[in-house]
Amino acid sequence: MNLDDTDKKLLMLLQEDSKMTTKEIANQLNLSATAVYERIRKLEKNKVIKKYVALIDRELVNRDFVVLCHIKLTQHKKEYLQEFEKEILDLQEVMDCFHVSGDFDYILKIGVANIKEYRSFIVNKLTVVKHIGSSHSAFVIGEVKSTTAVSII
Repeated sequence: MNLDDTDKKLLMLLQEDSKMTTKEIANQLNLSATAVYERIRKLEKNKVIKKYVALIDRELVNRDFVVLCHIKLTQHKKEYLQEFEKEILDLQEVMDCFHVSGDFDYILKIGVANIKEYRSFIVNKLTVVKHIGSSHSAFVIGEVKSTTAVSII
């Protein structure tokens, strides 16, 4: 789907605040509310907009101890990759999982309450996952930038 400048501005506004009304968006884009509604439906239909979510303050829900866990698998077999990825999907503490190049195979972003909870996660959940050869943990000491927005303008 080719996005025009108005579509891009619309997407940026929705990424900033998806609870804006079509009338509020229309005022910012100098369009009618109907035109905005139709554009949004087209973007949803074409899967440009995948879903709408609420972003939670991790600190307020006691999940602000963030760990980047680097995982190396025992071997690079297709079935090992598939089994690992399937098992990781079930771990609620894992916020993001990236298959990466370099010295490690995966990087997990894990959100827990504290170091004790992270240890419990490692001992009781991660060590059960098949085909992990080694792991390395890096604890986040401060967030410089964190966004879910995709820059399209």
